[in-house]
Amino acid sequence: MNQSVRRAAAFAGIGTLALAASVLVAGVAALFAALGALALVVDEGKAFDLLARPSDRREGRLRGLAAFAFATAGLAMLVMLVDLPVHAFVAAVLLLSYGNLAERLARQRSSSAIAATAAFALGGFVAAIAAQSVVLAVVAAGVGSRPEVVFLAASGVLLAALLRSVLFERDDPLVLFSVALLLWLFTVLTVNVTLLEVALAIAVTVGFGYLSWALDTASVTGMLTGALLALLTIVLGGYPWFAVLISFFALGSLSTKFRYDEKRDNGVAEANEGARGGGNVLGNAAVALVAVIAFAARAHLPFAGDVFLFAFAGSIATAMSDTLSSEIGGVFDDPRLITTLEKVEPGTDGGVTWQGELAGAFGATIVAAIAVVLFGTVGALGGAVVALAGVGGMTVDSLLGATVEGELVGNQTVNFLATLSGAILGGALALLAGLS
Repeated sequence: MNQSVRRAAAFAGIGTLALAASVLVAGVAALFAALGALALVVDEGKAFDLLARPSDRREGRLRGLAAFAFATAGLAMLVMLVDLPVHAFVAAVLLLSYGNLAERLARQRSSSAIAATAAFALGGFVAAIAAQSVVLAVVAAGVGSRPEVVFLAASGVLLAALLRSVLFERDDPLVLFSVALLLWLFTVLTVNVTLLEVALAIAVTVGFGYLSWALDTASVTGMLTGALLALLTIVLGGYPWFAVLISFFALGSLSTKFRYDEKRDNGVAEANEGARGGGNVLGNAAVALVAVIAFAARAHLPFAGDVFLFAFAGSIATAMSDTLSSEIGGVFDDPRLITTLEKVEPGTDGGVTWQGELAGAFGATIVAAIAVVLFGTVGALGGAVVALAGVGGMTVDSLLGATVEGELVGNQTVNFLATLSGAILGGALALLAGLS
């Protein structure tokens, strides 16, 4: 057992102390605060050798342990002060602790990033389920809602794995807080699913994520982002919502591979052989995720659920439309700047071709058709709303590309703003048309 595994095992053991919150939260807060303070003064000895990360050894302080302990103490304070659910708090602490241990063990056997990620997810998932079961058995005198327990464990570990893939190891306290707050949000929402439905959703999510990575359509970070989006869309929205989402990932990925060598020679191809990272996936689908969560929280909001359905479909139609427009239009010469119609070099932000615009409109129409078929409340008029929202969002993307992209904002921000405009347009048109 190497040093990194021993350190991870020690952190997992310390994290397990959070289970005491099922009996006395104030005691856990005080305990971890004391551990954090102690970690800042220990600079030698067996405990230091066991718990010190490489950066800790350079600085002569157990800053990693101190940050983890203080973050855990802070979350325990939230349990007392603002009713953060105890099982969500404990699940966040243990899934991170044991997920990290499982990852370290996996890295002893393989250098594969996907193997390490899978180990973290599995270890954290099992730990989160076990932690919640223990806490709910003590606090609620029962095991609680099994579907919710499994859903919280799966969504929490996917978010943790995603954040760890884009942050540094020393940012684990940020991961801890983010996961705990997400799980808190999900405990507030009404999730009406059975254990079988949650299990099936996880299976579909895992299969979707692995397939996107195996086919080189997404990096590990992009795979985790897509998997988290897929799980939340299935559980909080349903399979029709997932079908709309997956249509974008599937056709968008195919269009990225379309005549890739030619686009690469022209300097307009996606990097990494078209494998999309987490930032790219979030830029295109973050708004859709917010719409799904808002739909699940509709009982607490002043709008009808159908408004969020049209916002969701409008944002996905925009992402589809913009992706097809860029990927198909990129193989044609003589693009023109959308604001002045003057000829520009291929790959110029805001440059469009008639072929790309036609492909974009086709993409928006595909999303609209799927929505019409799968959602009985959409209808032909609703389909027209979704298609218009997609084309409108695509146009906003081109206008932003021609005016502010580059010096002021990056491509991912432009994608986010474009999908946001498509969502707003879809929701607003639905309201004006009396569809919600």
